[in-house]
Amino acid sequence: MDRRRYLQALGAGGALSVAGCLGVGDGGNGGERGRAGGTLTLAAATTTHDSGLLDALVPEFEDALGADVRAVARGSSGALRTARDGDADVVLVHARSLEDAFLRDGHGVNRRALMVNDFLVVGPPDDPADAAGRDPPDAFAAVADAGAQFLSRGDGSGTHVREREIWDAAGVDPGGGWYSETGQGMGDTLVAARRVDAYTLVDRGTFLNVASGDLVAHVDRGIDDPPPLLRNAYAVIPTNPARHDAAYVLAMAFVGHLTGPGQRTIADFRVDGERAFRPIGRREGPNFEQYVPSDWER
Repeated sequence: MDRRRYLQALGAGGALSVAGCLGVGDGGNGGERGRAGGTLTLAAATTTHDSGLLDALVPEFEDALGADVRAVARGSSGALRTARDGDADVVLVHARSLEDAFLRDGHGVNRRALMVNDFLVVGPPDDPADAAGRDPPDAFAAVADAGAQFLSRGDGSGTHVREREIWDAAGVDPGGGWYSETGQGMGDTLVAARRVDAYTLVDRGTFLNVASGDLVAHVDRGIDDPPPLLRNAYAVIPTNPARHDAAYVLAMAFVGHLTGPGQRTIADFRVDGERAFRPIGRREGPNFEQYVPSDWER
């Protein structure tokens, strides 16, 4: 079994394989498509899986290109590490600082902005920390001051990176009995927060799609124009074929699909009638800055 197939076989202890739910297989029509159009290994942020968006985007690409997609859902740092190890052809992630390091080190090329949504601070309906309506850092500081339970993903994901940025802005180093890390994906962390009546930071797509029980969005600035600390931007990045044995042509076809026809799919995607993402892959003018690290020295 090669490394990529091994990653797909891992269960809760490693990568989360979503091949089954994406309709990917080796038999029947799926196998015929794979032989005709090749196989693409996608390492994607868990939020794209937990929101249900991958279920809309991937089969559409498979049908259009006659290809098979093997998808592994991980936090953004895990997805990028999978590509660094040469075990993915393309990544779909949402952590610009981690993407910049990936590009600077030469592991990825041709980054393309794809879509945005927003982060929400959710928690128990009685809001014991009085976090509702505050700016994100003030809400986090209120949780810390109250010693209210807070669950962090703690997994190096894009959500975890943003959570740490908000704690830094709040001037709080979280720890102690009120703060716990799950080490799990967004959906599992949200379910755990519901179970223990805890606050957490969650992306809109997962919050809409995963049963969140009585949890309430106490900080919600909307998907159209969220403040920088709540803006959640996604990008798709092919693995550099000069560094790794990657299916680069198929990866670029995937990028083209997501930034072309896939933009309509993203715009139309709804969870219980609500928008979960906003496409940004099409622009009237080219944005060349997106292809290189944001802190690139010229």
